[in-house]
Amino acid sequence: MFVTALAAAALDTNCYVLAPARGEECLVVDPGVGVADRLQDVLAGNRLRPAAVLLTHGHFDHVFSVPSVCARNGVAALVHGADRHRLDDPLADLDPQTRAVLCEGFDLEGRWSVPPEIGQLTDGEVLELAGLEVTVIHAPGHTEGSVLLRLPDAPEGVRAGSTVLTGDVLFAGGVGRTDLAGGDPSAMARTLRERVLALPDDALVLPGHGPGSTIGRERVSNPFLAQFRSGSEGGSRIPL
Repeated sequence: MFVTALAAAALDTNCYVLAPARGEECLVVDPGVGVADRLQDVLAGNRLRPAAVLLTHGHFDHVFSVPSVCARNGVAALVHGADRHRLDDPLADLDPQTRAVLCEGFDLEGRWSVPPEIGQLTDGEVLELAGLEVTVIHAPGHTEGSVLLRLPDAPEGVRAGSTVLTGDVLFAGGVGRTDLAGGDPSAMARTLRERVLALPDDALVLPGHGPGSTIGRERVSNPFLAQFRSGSEGGSRIPL
């Protein structure tokens, strides 16, 4: 499987491109602030044709280039129904001061438009898109509609049994905040215990920010997962 990543201009959000191989259809995941032009260069350079844009959740830093990417390539954006409202205006969740700083720093004000076509991701569904199989796993906690996207293959040159795009649910050494819009510490705890730790150790983790990891590595080293191992009550609290 061909996989490449681009870091967005705001908050270094990872935008991923996945395809069975170069020269084929592909999926774009989480195109954030300022990635649209660079993404088109990656697509052209690898002769890739987007089939859809998939979103792990609806926060602005994961979706702000969605309208441009969808319009340029004639594809739909797919998001869990509980986060669909964020695509009406992803900046609406921000407090006024944060919004002002981000809009000034990245020229965001007035630049959002609702994507021309929006579809829904549903827990447990298996998508057959661009020659890839993607299982949707609802994983609320960071937002109500956060999802994990699991594929049965690994990127070329990587030894792993499968791949899971974790958005802002799980990072290398950390987990997503629960004090932002849509956050819920109790829901995040259930997601980590019942959804994340249910994944196999050899699954490659491609997170929404920062470097990749594996479920096995995070199971033994991530302090925010320690409290759920073997019924342990220790470990670090979920970050606010």
